[in-house]
Amino acid sequence: MLLAPEFTRSSARLVSRLPAHLRRSAASAWASANLQRVADSFLEGPCFDASGNLLMVDIPFGRILRLSPSLQWDVLAEYDGWPNGLKVEGGANGPGRTALVTDFRRGLLRLHLASGEVEDVLPHRHSESFRGLNDLTCAGDGSIYFTDQGQSGLHDPCGRVFRLRQGKLDILLDRIPSPNGLALNPAQNQLYLAVTRANAIWRIPLQPDGGVSKVGLWIQLSGGTGPDGMAVDAAGNLYVAHIGLGCVWVFNPRGEAVLRIETPGDLPTNLAIHPQRAEIYITEASRGEVLVHALAGT
Repeated sequence: MLLAPEFTRSSARLVSRLPAHLRRSAASAWASANLQRVADSFLEGPCFDASGNLLMVDIPFGRILRLSPSLQWDVLAEYDGWPNGLKVEGGANGPGRTALVTDFRRGLLRLHLASGEVEDVLPHRHSESFRGLNDLTCAGDGSIYFTDQGQSGLHDPCGRVFRLRQGKLDILLDRIPSPNGLALNPAQNQLYLAVTRANAIWRIPLQPDGGVSKVGLWIQLSGGTGPDGMAVDAAGNLYVAHIGLGCVWVFNPRGEAVLRIETPGDLPTNLAIHPQRAEIYITEASRGEVLVHALAGT
């Protein structure tokens, strides 16, 4: 991992903690398989809606949670599934009335923010179920990129990256050992991919003809479990939640680490940049918390 000379350390601060009345005591098949323990929640997939609410998924209990600007929690939706990634369609500053959900069990879903209704968008490909969708990002041209992680890893590198564009579904990459978070650079001509079990970030150049070429290993991490969710700010800095290591790395557009943001738990799962403030919000799943830190350079 390339470290810039100005590499510094800082700590995220607590915004809010999932209240006790929203924590569950029941066992979950997802938690048993993926955490090997009972979990009262597992926060992931943060994103902001047009009203400034922070939306999050709670994977083991099939819930979409909402944290208001006044720090009030409620359950926006609860359904039979394991939601993992979440993005408001149209952007937080746009007219978005719906959000897309990558669900490990059910594929790509759409959530209606006013009613909490969930509907299928893409439950399978050519009648074959996905291995287990994880995360997604949306491009300005309406393209949706999402990862099909399943239980892939170095032992079985069968993960995939898909793109859904104008109703056409393409496999951009396959044979990946655990594809996870996705983020586009500001020019939207490069896609960053977190490859969790390889503890790496890949850079995927997007070609004008819709294909990819010269896919490369951009950042090699070490320690912990590997990278999870990611976000890119307007300056092109990449923020990476490093699960198992309890930190968020910030890399400049050259791939140099310029900041390490410490979190109080071991499972910072994902990130969302506030649409009006120079802040990044972090879901910390081991403690059921939302954290915040200023964007790099501010």
